[in-house]
Amino acid sequence: MKSRRIGKREFLKKCAAFSAGFVCFPSEAFSINKDSGQKTGLKLAMYQEETPRGIMCRICPNECELKEGEVSKCNNRKVIKSKLYTMAYGNPCSVNVDPIEKKPFYHFFPGTRAYSIATAGCNLACLNCQNWSISQTSPDKTRNYTLPPEKVVEECLNLKCKSIAYTYSEPVSFYEYSYDTALLAKAAGIKNVFKSNGYINKEPLEKLCKVLDAANIDLKSFNDSTYLRLSGGKLQPVLESLKVLKDNGVWLEITNLIVPTWTDKPEEIRNMCRWLFKNGFASTPLHFSRFYPVYKLEQLPPTPLNILNQAAKIAAEEGMQYVYIGNVPGNEMADTRCPSCNSVLIKRTGYHIDFNKVSDGKCPSCGKKIDGIWN
Repeated sequence: MKSRRIGKREFLKKCAAFSAGFVCFPSEAFSINKDSGQKTGLKLAMYQEETPRGIMCRICPNECELKEGEVSKCNNRKVIKSKLYTMAYGNPCSVNVDPIEKKPFYHFFPGTRAYSIATAGCNLACLNCQNWSISQTSPDKTRNYTLPPEKVVEECLNLKCKSIAYTYSEPVSFYEYSYDTALLAKAAGIKNVFKSNGYINKEPLEKLCKVLDAANIDLKSFNDSTYLRLSGGKLQPVLESLKVLKDNGVWLEITNLIVPTWTDKPEEIRNMCRWLFKNGFASTPLHFSRFYPVYKLEQLPPTPLNILNQAAKIAAEEGMQYVYIGNVPGNEMADTRCPSCNSVLIKRTGYHIDFNKVSDGKCPSCGKKIDGIWN
């Protein structure tokens, strides 16, 4: 198919819909890169290793071993002529301008906009995935834009976005595209943020940390059996990723989606918060997110508000300083309060900032340092 590139006028016109909070740009699938003559999505994959069983991908704990023509669990990597290639390079299926609060980031340049990109594919298989139509398929099956790293940076600058967000599906799965784009963005003074499941091996994560400014990690459960049955992954690699991000100075926020009958057990929530406190994450914003029936869990009800409030109370009891409740319009638990004097510092209505009183990174009432990266 003939490629259709994004023109600045067309892009700005579409982004006028930003006030609605979501803009989507579909296009032709798997287009031809006129500069190289290759399919836009194909690029030699990083972190691959030859084994007696095939080519192993070392990006994430799945460590898929693939024979000629086979595709990885994330639907993004394929062995071609005895080499592993990513099929997700420069071909996002979703391009949007979002409030940074949508990711959610509450302590990272609040009130700014993020130029958000995603390709198809994910290295987990969550039963409750909100974006399953792109996360559980392959880049050669979605309608994509030809948007190489340099073009992402150019459009981000044109639209005066503070950051580029790698989001919606799973940026670990389009690692090469994310890394190369982030490298250019960093050189251009643009911030890079990951909305991720954190399911990544230590070496590629440490490399990524050199160009990453912030990450919001979905900590999906604090029970290994639940992690496997709900998402197809394991808990421990995600906990290790949290430590690596923290140790490398990446601003971190954590989201825990409370799914009825799956992740709503008070004792497991308490154990999670105790682990976070014990391992130095007391000042890391923790977002408890409300589940809504979707994908393979449509039979479940939305998370009861009393369960969300109970989770927030448990987190506070265990020493977490910044606790939020998301996906509940009008909830006061979306506001940022000073952990010392309890003053409301940032008032939010949905993704909109009503006011922000944080001054020089401190509470103006009592002078306490408020953890975060502020304007």
